[in-house]
Amino acid sequence: MGAKELVEKDLFAKHCGITLLHVAKGEAIAKMDIQPHHLNGVGIVQGGALFTLADLALAAASNAYGVVAVGLTSVITYFKAESSGVLFAKATELSLRRTVATYQVHVTNEQDELIATFQGTVYRKN
Repeated sequence: MGAKELVEKDLFAKHCGITLLHVAKGEAIAKMDIQPHHLNGVGIVQGGALFTLADLALAAASNAYGVVAVGLTSVITYFKAESSGVLFAKATELSLRRTVATYQVHVTNEQDELIATFQGTVYRKN
């Protein structure tokens, strides 16, 4: 199963309104139009929504080789709050080995301002 098919089967990402714009070996770009259900109690995008956007980009980039890759660890750092507009997550491969790979994901807004960074490590199954 290819990365695009895998992502299309991600029902939670679909529920959140996240779409995949680009995928290639070791890289991916995902998009999320901010909707009222993405906002937390203080009116900004909930951290879990940002995490889900970044995690989907990681999943697409890491599964683009045709080898099933599943998350081992993920760390996210938030820099700027958003409450409207469109967010993008761009995943870039940092390291690729036979069983483990690491990716950096930058979450930005429409003005290309950094909203969050996310680093994820995946296990590549045989």
